[in-house]
Amino acid sequence: MNLKDKVIVVTGAGRGLGRGIATLLAGKGAKIACVDLNQDDLNETVRQCQAAGGDGKAYLVNVAREDEVVKLFDDVVADFGSLHGVVNNSGITRDGLLVKAKDGEITTMSLQQWQAVIDVNLTGVFLCGREAAARMIKLGVEEGVIVNISSLARQGSFGQTNYSAAKAGVAAMAESWAKELARYNIRTGAVAPGTINTDMIAAMKPEARDRLIGAVPLKRLGEPEHIAMSVAFIFENSYFTGRCIDTDGGLR
Repeated sequence: MNLKDKVIVVTGAGRGLGRGIATLLAGKGAKIACVDLNQDDLNETVRQCQAAGGDGKAYLVNVAREDEVVKLFDDVVADFGSLHGVVNNSGITRDGLLVKAKDGEITTMSLQQWQAVIDVNLTGVFLCGREAAARMIKLGVEEGVIVNISSLARQGSFGQTNYSAAKAGVAAMAESWAKELARYNIRTGAVAPGTINTDMIAAMKPEARDRLIGAVPLKRLGEPEHIAMSVAFIFENSYFTGRCIDTDGGLR
């Protein structure tokens, strides 16, 4: 896919990985529908998309709400006149051990912790993928692409039962959708980031940050643009579909 003038929805675009993905795709000439929950963050991402040479528009949407997602994709098509892709990047964490026993007391991961992550990280991806595919088919676009942002945590991560399950799910959905949607010339893929230099990592204590870096064979953190480059590869390589790219500095 040549990204010039292609209309692409990027969720979680307000900062971090989403902003990096949005701006890199915009730099290749794409028109980016930037989706998140903070207007100020979105405005800055739109500004950066425009500075990169593309176009951008902000949409305040909770991807876990079906009515808001349906309206989002209706609005994007109305605003831009078409739809060629979506990057499902929105995600949250609510970490905790499944069960913890200490001094005779047992605590567990709450249903609320579980459901909050599943609603955004898994159901939100399902809703956006479904609505994007339906619009692309209806519009008869020559080629469409759906990219889900997974994580190395999909293999299992200590204290992240909810997050790991969701990130395994979105990688599996990309594989299922590749088989279902190929007949409509819609390709899919997933990207699994390793340890990336985002605001969360920057806020860590130096010793904890150093331990994370020490575990990476390349001995450095990834940057949001590294993930964005993997996303762009999936869009631009017309024979790629249904696979997950681990972009992790060799960590796995």
